[in-house]
Amino acid sequence: MPYKLLFLLIPLFLGFSVQQELKPYKISGYAQGTDYAITYYASDSLATKQGIDSLLNEIDLSMSLYKKGSLINQFNASKSGVKLDHFMSAVLKRSFEINQDTKGVFDITVAPLVQAWGFGPKETRTEPDPATIKSILANVGMQQLKLKGGWLSKLNPAVQIDLNGIAQGYSVDLIAAYLAQKGIKQYVAELGGEIRISGPKPDGQAMKIGIEGPDKDGTPVIRHIAAINTGAVTTSGNYRKFHQSGKKKISHLINPKTGYPLDNEMISVTVYANDAITADGYDNALMAMHLKDAMAFVESRKNLEAYFVYHKKDGTVADTLTTGFKKLIIPSPQFKN
Repeated sequence: MPYKLLFLLIPLFLGFSVQQELKPYKISGYAQGTDYAITYYASDSLATKQGIDSLLNEIDLSMSLYKKGSLINQFNASKSGVKLDHFMSAVLKRSFEINQDTKGVFDITVAPLVQAWGFGPKETRTEPDPATIKSILANVGMQQLKLKGGWLSKLNPAVQIDLNGIAQGYSVDLIAAYLAQKGIKQYVAELGGEIRISGPKPDGQAMKIGIEGPDKDGTPVIRHIAAINTGAVTTSGNYRKFHQSGKKKISHLINPKTGYPLDNEMISVTVYANDAITADGYDNALMAMHLKDAMAFVESRKNLEAYFVYHKKDGTVADTLTTGFKKLIIPSPQFKN
């Protein structure tokens, strides 16, 4: 009897050992006009590229301006509004919260301004004149939208929305939820530079993330390394996506209050938050603020940290971090300015 019991226990122990042996698996692809890369640790290949691609395609059918017939395009073409799916409903709810918190600096009704400056789905080669900007501004402002009972309604038939400033972060959160449903607890998921992290690695080491910013010549470089085991990191910047007008760079980030591209000292803002929809929603808003105001804004809010790259008055590039973000950075002489 004791021998029989022993033989029964040995397979149980072996099975437990195999189950705990986690290996890295990688998935990469192209979606939402950009690349994605996922590394997760599991005992088997639990997540698939097909599963990720299918999820991202569903999101595009809801919120992509570049997808003909998408729900967001149906809303923009309508005069009164549409019934939302669960994707847009979640993004709209968070958008209204961040719009209120930033006093309108974050605003999803900038779609016609983004298009007018040549950064929308339709190709545009001419810059809008002041009269055009003034007429568009009459249709900008989230107070002209109403979210209630699963419906997004227009109080002004000409209002159009653009969710590019927050939807990609939400997409990363949904990838994280997909991985969690598969029983995966340790991963780094990145889509277009927006990152969601759950760690540590199986060996106990923290997940390490490169924090990017432009060097003195404007070339994107890794400026710091952060050790993060949970949460999300997103970046908004004007050094990658812009138009050149003579010697001046025209940012793709549009100020919803003035109607013109951002033109302040900010070069990029990297935000750390509990989830990517929050980080992504705030990074654009912080880009629109002056450094002093942006620092104060972040320092006064829980579960929000930021890293800023900016131009000093003499034109040189400098960076600074909020108190909490400094704690995430791994000290290294290699990454000092």
